[in-house]
Amino acid sequence: MQAGTQQLVELVNDAVAGGDVQTITDTITRKLCRLIRGGAVELPASLTQPCGDHYARRLVHRDDGRGYSIIAMTWGPGQGTPIHDHAGMWCVEGVWAGRIEVEQYDLVDDGDACCCFVRQGLTEAGVGSAGCLIPPYEYHSIRNASDAQSAVSLHIYGGDMTRCNVYEPLGEGRFQRVSKPLSLDA
Repeated sequence: MQAGTQQLVELVNDAVAGGDVQTITDTITRKLCRLIRGGAVELPASLTQPCGDHYARRLVHRDDGRGYSIIAMTWGPGQGTPIHDHAGMWCVEGVWAGRIEVEQYDLVDDGDACCCFVRQGLTEAGVGSAGCLIPPYEYHSIRNASDAQSAVSLHIYGGDMTRCNVYEPLGEGRFQRVSKPLSLDA
């Protein structure tokens, strides 16, 4: 296990033993904020270096027995995601360094050929902020709020997130769902 992540792993281990998804995500969200603000989570430089052409996804810890994974995502200046979901998986996202913008959406039409969303809000999150996504409320986009500095966020998933759906704009507020495999960066 990486140095500086033991308390984080213990927190998640305890939370996932706690019952229903709402209780799990509430517990992780609240306690993750405290750990980050208190400086208890230390990430090695190998997990926090940006990639030049895309945001980086790096494994911090995976526990197949308890059914969760922790991923560090490093966002270079201006890097972000399209609208996406978590393929039905709950997630807690916390900001470890920098500032992240999270734009939330509600799916209002899920037709065969395309989807329509309504934007529900934009949240700017700084160090020590965290939020959760519980299906069916999982549609969002994320981006680094800075054009000059990198940002790092921790994502705790209720499983091993190896794919998600991204929503490519078709125009006139319509989007096409595309399944996207996800990989980890070195």
